[in-house]
Amino acid sequence: MHYTVVTLFPGWFESPLNSGLMARARESGIVGFSFANPRDKSTDRHRSVDDSPYGGGPGMVLMLDPLVKTLREICSDGKNRRLLALTPSGRQFTQAFARKLAEEEELVLICGRYEGCDARLYDLFSIEPVCVGDAVLNGGEAAALAVIEATARLQPGFMGKDESGDDESFSNGLLEYPQYTRPSEYEGLRVPAVLQGGDHAQIAAWRRQQSLLVTARQRPELLGHARLCHADREFLRKQARFRRGKNLYIALLHHPVRLKNHRTGTTSLTNLDIHDIARISRTYGISGFFLVTPLKDQLRLLATLLSHWTEGPGLSYNPDRAEALRLVRPEGSLENAVHALTEHCGMPPFVVGTSAQPVLDKKHRERRPPSTFDEVWDRLAVSPVLLLLGTGHGIAPEVLEQCHAILPPLRWMDEYNHLPVRAAAAILLDRLLGDRG
Repeated sequence: MHYTVVTLFPGWFESPLNSGLMARARESGIVGFSFANPRDKSTDRHRSVDDSPYGGGPGMVLMLDPLVKTLREICSDGKNRRLLALTPSGRQFTQAFARKLAEEEELVLICGRYEGCDARLYDLFSIEPVCVGDAVLNGGEAAALAVIEATARLQPGFMGKDESGDDESFSNGLLEYPQYTRPSEYEGLRVPAVLQGGDHAQIAAWRRQQSLLVTARQRPELLGHARLCHADREFLRKQARFRRGKNLYIALLHHPVRLKNHRTGTTSLTNLDIHDIARISRTYGISGFFLVTPLKDQLRLLATLLSHWTEGPGLSYNPDRAEALRLVRPEGSLENAVHALTEHCGMPPFVVGTSAQPVLDKKHRERRPPSTFDEVWDRLAVSPVLLLLGTGHGIAPEVLEQCHAILPPLRWMDEYNHLPVRAAAAILLDRLLGDRG
């Protein structure tokens, strides 16, 4: 594998590329490097490579001409090279992507600086933007080194024992298990006995389980992309963990809600909504489902339905349905639901509204920007959260105004956005909690 690094600071790579395994791989010809400095193609006496951005703003932008001349010289021999630009706006760099890149014979890594490159560079060359992480760096050199390390170590002969390259974090979609070495005991801390027993099957099983545990605790979002067998899922299911869903509650509002012609009013209870949202709530492990209506006859109807399933014939007929419907809490108003939740939790809930449409003022300007699902996820770690769902044509504007946060509409990039509230509840809970909660 040969790497051509386009950088204003070629000396930055001197130490890391001449240390450890990388140095040995260079000596043996497994990897090779060349460097191209766009400053060498600058034509003014100051050797300028950057200029101020059109439209104003802070910082400087890398000029086109030095970069274009540099890349055209690199590509002048007609060889098929893959061009990568290290930039925050690029494709996420993953272990799977590293494996694909490791199959290439040559890579050209373009290190950005300042505010980045003139965007027309991507029109002139077939360049793939690549991002190594959601953090701001001084330039692309550190990111380029990450790409070099991740792809070089996958070259045959680089690791000495080639299996070492695949027995690492991210290689199988999980984080690596804990490692130990001598002494077997240090300040009262012992190496796990299974690692000293010599039973390779037991060691492999222990390492797999530890890898699952570390991933679930440190990077649970990775589990959704890893290949897990039934035994893996059963093992994780039995592990004690903090479930943020325990701090989440739903309130399905039948008043005040939007009706046709933009009027505010009241809707009737729907049997399917009650059953399905209760089952969704139980599946995702949330702690309560408030059904809010001021209509006395509707509350009596709801009490009869709940009694049938949780105490009457429905309990023996379908105990799973009874378990879900025990989460339902009838209330005459949203204020009553908030008060009951405050009494139950010892602190007022963080109220989150939902809407299929953005909240606009009379001039069609967004009245308040929506919160993100990650922000609500973080809130669940410290306080109860009450998620409001609206029937009819959605939650009344006066209720949305009182919410602490509003989630963005679902399917906001498409023209048709008319989900039934039961489906919206399932999607919202999955985005908030997934298998993490």
